[in-house]
Amino acid sequence: MGKILAVVNQKGGVGKTTSTVNLASALGLSDKKVLLVDLDPQGNATSGLGQRKQGVSVYDLLIGEASSDNAVVHTAFTNLDLIPSAIQLAGAEVELIELPRRENRLKAALATLRPQYDYILIDCPPSLGLLTLNALCAADSLVVPIQCEYYALEGLAQLMDTVRRVRRLYNASLDIEGVLLTMYDGRLNLTQQVIAEVKKYFPKKVYATPIPRSVRLAEAPSFGQPIHYYDRSNRGAAAYMEVAAELISKNR
Repeated sequence: MGKILAVVNQKGGVGKTTSTVNLASALGLSDKKVLLVDLDPQGNATSGLGQRKQGVSVYDLLIGEASSDNAVVHTAFTNLDLIPSAIQLAGAEVELIELPRRENRLKAALATLRPQYDYILIDCPPSLGLLTLNALCAADSLVVPIQCEYYALEGLAQLMDTVRRVRRLYNASLDIEGVLLTMYDGRLNLTQQVIAEVKKYFPKKVYATPIPRSVRLAEAPSFGQPIHYYDRSNRGAAAYMEVAAELISKNR
């Protein structure tokens, strides 16, 4: 039975989609069968895997117009499948309000797919609306990317309040899988201060390997490839492999 991980932070620009795509790629290269679900209306994870936002999408699953198997796209990357995003997701929250069990639509859609994968990663939108609530209700645990910059902890209290509310009302077993430090620059004193604060806020939850700031990491999505295929010698590629290894080890 696959483990469902929601990659979530309502603050934009923290490397959330980059981390979802490259962590999924690293898990696939680690001989794990992975499904990435692009729940962000921007669809950057979809294009980052070289796919177009057309055909059956996660939107069709949420509103009940397609089966889960029909939505899965096999990518060119090892052990990595995708349920793509679609522009219709931008208005999906309004449509979902009218539907029964609106917060559990994604969980129900993934139920039949779960036995086919080791890990299902959900790329959440940068907000705490109904789409993200669906991800939190479907997930076993959360991966929270946090950038090593001044505003790193801004909004985290709101995120944790939402997690506590979801635990109380919908998903009692929801846990924090790990906190992923992104845009790391070890030369800066500020970076060390932020890391110390994050470790204080999330004791024993911070992944040992931070993700370095890298031009090649930023370039890879425009070529429709994870970093391991765009530039396997890049420091970011190695860092995501190490995070994947730590995640696998903790779930062994």
